[in-house]
Amino acid sequence: MPLTLLAPDDWRALARAHEERSGRYALPFARRRERGQAHPVEDFLFTYYTLKPGQFMRWHPGVGVILLDAASRADWKFYRPATEDELLAGGLDAGEAARLAREGTAMTVDIDAFAIQRASAVDFTRIILGKTAAQPGFFGCFGLHEWAMAYKSVENNIRHDYLDLRLGADGTDEVVESHNIRCTHFDAFRFFMPQARPLNELQPTRETQRDMEQPACLHANMDVYKWAYKLLPLISSELLMDCFDLAWEIRELDMKAAPYDLQSWGYEPVRIETAEGKLAYTRSQRAFAARSVKLRQRLLAQLDAALPAPADHQAV
Repeated sequence: MPLTLLAPDDWRALARAHEERSGRYALPFARRRERGQAHPVEDFLFTYYTLKPGQFMRWHPGVGVILLDAASRADWKFYRPATEDELLAGGLDAGEAARLAREGTAMTVDIDAFAIQRASAVDFTRIILGKTAAQPGFFGCFGLHEWAMAYKSVENNIRHDYLDLRLGADGTDEVVESHNIRCTHFDAFRFFMPQARPLNELQPTRETQRDMEQPACLHANMDVYKWAYKLLPLISSELLMDCFDLAWEIRELDMKAAPYDLQSWGYEPVRIETAEGKLAYTRSQRAFAARSVKLRQRLLAQLDAALPAPADHQAV
């Protein structure tokens, strides 16, 4: 693998740029959390997913990069000092390479340690990314998973108890009952209200996840961000943020199309109970699907560059 050396001023500038880009999302969330406030749209990517804001704001160059004067990363997980041979391959002369190797201040991603400790995660991520990207998209769901999560709210209580239902309880139930629901995503389906689960044409499970996920699904496409951060620091923070940006936009559509009244929060509804709303939803869904496929391909390319898949590997 080709190696790139980054001087301290260069990589620190990249780290600051990442902190600024990621901080636009993470810092408002952290401030709300300190005040005990909740946001129905913007908190989701930090509360549902497990990457903490501080981890999110850490910059990683990805594999194939050696950071000079980076001793501060010596205790970062999956980093190690660059070897003399690596420093030579990066373009340093023999004397300088030997000196930096002795000092242990030039840091790079520890691919071998990651491969050992995260072997099962790497295998599953490679499968789910590849298989989902290759599936045909289903564009007839219209975001009804969120409505199924609010079904029979009089009996079950509303999931987001500080939000009103835009059509009320009866109107929400009528939308669920008058549509065909075909949710393919297990991590959405598992939050369906009990009475709504039998109404779903499919019954996804964790075991069938790798076969059922498809690139039109909003939740599967938000999850591209999850698969990205599970590969840190093998992949670059630039790619992580591209995945996050997509997830952020998807979350907005997901909640605009949901049964909740979010107009006081500044979100005009996408009224999927109407023909016009369905058209608007599907138009955005198709654009998100196209972006998600490209992001999955980029993630696989960076993963394969770091850890080439075995010759006999099959996405099964």
